[in-house]
Amino acid sequence: MSQTYYTLPQIDPAIFNWGILSPKWYGMMYLVGFVAAWWLANRRLERTGWSKDQLSDLLFWGFLGVIIGGRLGYVFFYQFEQFINDPIYLFKINEGGMSFHGGLLGVIAALWLSAKRLKVPFLVVADFVAPLAPIGLGAGRIGNFINSELWGRTTDVPWAIIFPNAGPQPRHPSQLYEFALEGVVLFAILWLYSKKPRPIGAISGVFLVGYGSFRFFIEFFRQPDAHLMDLYLGLFSRGQMLSLPMIIGGIGLIIWAYKCNQPFVPEPKKSPKGRKA
Repeated sequence: MSQTYYTLPQIDPAIFNWGILSPKWYGMMYLVGFVAAWWLANRRLERTGWSKDQLSDLLFWGFLGVIIGGRLGYVFFYQFEQFINDPIYLFKINEGGMSFHGGLLGVIAALWLSAKRLKVPFLVVADFVAPLAPIGLGAGRIGNFINSELWGRTTDVPWAIIFPNAGPQPRHPSQLYEFALEGVVLFAILWLYSKKPRPIGAISGVFLVGYGSFRFFIEFFRQPDAHLMDLYLGLFSRGQMLSLPMIIGGIGLIIWAYKCNQPFVPEPKKSPKGRKA
């Protein structure tokens, strides 16, 4: 008996079209991730000693770092040849293309600047933001699934899916694997781990190891970009090569944090008359 596989219907990338108003599913997923991160950050605000205005600035610059870094990373890590041939391609955001690793670098830059303004160590800010990140990562993968992009390699597993524009072969729904591991599981790990005071830098290290490991594993099921398939002796993907430094760096950061640091304790807020609140 031949196996019958689910065929994903062709879903319009736009949620609706009202004249010039045409919001996209992928953009909506980013918005969902940002709103959820903002809500959770406000719940954890009392741990920091920061004001709501300071938190809003931190999240704004962090979100901006995701967008700018994600686009730059995609173009330079995955489409550099196209950029050389057409430099304007960098600004063709409507054609899609975002990179997690580029977004991570953008967020690191934004958090470094925010830490200077808050006058706290960079890793204190990074530890605060790290548990929030998986929500946006998971939401983004749902957007990839709806858009029928970044599909997996061909397979005959019972849960395989036939994707529009990917040919008639059933494929791994790698977007859902990433949603489950990089989104749900990683969020649970970081949220539970961060419930107790940890040495400065440890939470960031767990994020780096967790995401890097999950991404490295899932890349074995994800279809590599056609123009990158011959790189790295055909053994590893570009995503795996970019994730490996995250794993190594994360392990080193955790070891360093437990050897050298203590948990962050915010300074008590003061009342207008200078008394401790």
